[in-house]
Amino acid sequence: MGFNCGIVGLPNVGKSTLFNALTATAAAQAANFPFCTIEPNVGRVAVPDERLDKIAAIANSQKTVPTQLEFVDIAGLVKGASKGEGLGNQFLANIREVDAIIHVLRCFDDPNIVHVEGSVDPVRDAETVETELMLADLDSLAKQISNIEKKAKSGDKETKAQLDFMLKVKAALDDGKPARTVTPPDDQRKFYAMLQLMTSKPVLYVCNVLEGDAAAGNGWTKAVEGMAAKQDAGFVVICAEIESQIAQLGSEEEKKEFLAAIGLEEPGLNRIIRAGYKLLGLQTFFTVGPKEARAWTVHTGAKAPQAAGCIHTDFEKGFIRAEVIAMSDFITLGGEVPCKEAGKMRQEGKEYAVHDGDIMLFRFNV
Repeated sequence: MGFNCGIVGLPNVGKSTLFNALTATAAAQAANFPFCTIEPNVGRVAVPDERLDKIAAIANSQKTVPTQLEFVDIAGLVKGASKGEGLGNQFLANIREVDAIIHVLRCFDDPNIVHVEGSVDPVRDAETVETELMLADLDSLAKQISNIEKKAKSGDKETKAQLDFMLKVKAALDDGKPARTVTPPDDQRKFYAMLQLMTSKPVLYVCNVLEGDAAAGNGWTKAVEGMAAKQDAGFVVICAEIESQIAQLGSEEEKKEFLAAIGLEEPGLNRIIRAGYKLLGLQTFFTVGPKEARAWTVHTGAKAPQAAGCIHTDFEKGFIRAEVIAMSDFITLGGEVPCKEAGKMRQEGKEYAVHDGDIMLFRFNV
């Protein structure tokens, strides 16, 4: 499985420039005026992972298939979006569908690029967007509470528990706190997801800076970093223009030389992916053979049958066991056969929790 991140923010902060760079397409029009992105644009990019290349080389796999990350470029939000201002209704509908929010903040000053608030202040901008999302969540939650209150009068314990939890979330929103500050009990997690509250989604703040600040950041990015730490949110500094230039380079060697020349070790995409994985609690396992080496994504804590289900539902339904080799053993010993001979291939059952980097082969019976 992959995961889906919505790129949001005020108009003219660099959302579409970042989207175009990350997906290496021109699908989203990047222009210096609000609402240039009218429809959400969706792009999928391969998740770079050096481990996949290493195991493919050891196994002499004919091809490699990385896992993918999906980005959704969503139209810019303005004050009043929760009441339908600007493209608010469309913005809110689109953001409900994503797994995580990549909130792009403008951390640079350029007189040639207008700012809808008249000045650069990324913390203020973040609060503007968060407030609109909380107001929309309050409106949605109030309607859902009204409906469930009627059912709760019947005395059903499950419905009463759901109502009590909803009231706790509403109290947090009323207090100016996003829904994600309320941790649902285990028996309410599925219900919590069904509420589709936008402020329940994990957030990654992406500070868009000028080229000269790409390596060390600036005063604005430091302020955002402090805000992110208080919220337990993700934080990355990138230069969307640099990412756009990297996307146009043909070879990996050219990209490395370009990055080295400006004092960077890797593209911003890599940092965003790592932060996104951490944010969503994701990890990667691999399958490898002579035809292909492939990366797969599962949630941390996923059991072996769930991992098998990523490949095919029949694998999960008829799961018998998983044959597992640790990534370090596979690379050190030089492949599957040496690992078997050294006793490093383990037989794991249905309760085995997948580890990041596991190389797995599933046995199943349809």
